[in-house]
Amino acid sequence: MAVCWRCNIALMRLVLAIALSSHSAAAMAGDLIAHDVAPGIWAIEGPAAQRDPQNLGNNATFGLIDTSDGAVLVDPGGTRAGAQALHAVVRELTRQPVVMVIDTGGQDHRWLGNGYWKEQGATIVASADAVADHKARGSLQLTMLSQLVGDAVAGTVPTYADVMVDEEHIIELGGRRIEVYHPAAAHTPGDSFVWLPRERVVFTGDIVYVGRLLGVMEFSSSASWLDAFTAIEALDPVHVVPGHGAPTTLAVAQADTRDYLVNLRERVREHIDAGGDIIGSVDVDQSAFSHLAQFEALARRNAQTVFQQMEWE
Repeated sequence: MAVCWRCNIALMRLVLAIALSSHSAAAMAGDLIAHDVAPGIWAIEGPAAQRDPQNLGNNATFGLIDTSDGAVLVDPGGTRAGAQALHAVVRELTRQPVVMVIDTGGQDHRWLGNGYWKEQGATIVASADAVADHKARGSLQLTMLSQLVGDAVAGTVPTYADVMVDEEHIIELGGRRIEVYHPAAAHTPGDSFVWLPRERVVFTGDIVYVGRLLGVMEFSSSASWLDAFTAIEALDPVHVVPGHGAPTTLAVAQADTRDYLVNLRERVREHIDAGGDIIGSVDVDQSAFSHLAQFEALARRNAQTVFQQMEWE
């Protein structure tokens, strides 16, 4: 098992991480890096790049929670092969079998690895809204994955949750209390977060992006996304494991996710109130966030999507 120190480029993030003793010592397996978050709790960070044959669709951040009665995986991987790659990392971190997988949303890396884990005997948990999203978009996601990851999609079979959550679900397992909340639609309609109150660790799924620009898609809700973020803020977490990026603090999550959404919605509202149209919406000022990865690829599209949402609010 190779060991590396994962250093954030931004000095503020590095200082915050050191101050909170959030060590980035990591076990590497291919493109996946496992970060220590708290005793027996890890973030497993995939690459920020687009899905490809090398990352197997695992271009997101996942989580692992060890308990005396088995391990809990937060998100299963984007393909069957991606789930197997995650399992290789899990085996380096714990001897416990994965007995539960929590799907935090509707994107492919949040659920399409379910079939592999189901074969291992794991119980799958997801919000009811996420399962509806899986059923609605699964075929399209598999088609997209076949184009992006090629043969690595082989054996990936849509597999739905055993336990469906409306708003909250409490798990007591092996000395851990694990709380699953579906506060509102965000990046996808069924986004949830996983909260460990004793350890004050939150796995946010796609409600939080750090270090890269979030994407507001046609199935996203920019308004209720902020409501979902507010629910996470109310926890006052010490450790924030985002859906994309390395473990961080609430302050960084606020800067990269909440502040971006607030700014975008305010600029688009000004544009609409001034009589602007969707074509001109791409020019609203988002420059304060141009340092985030994938800004050039996503910012203009985000503005148009938010315009379409806000013109009817």
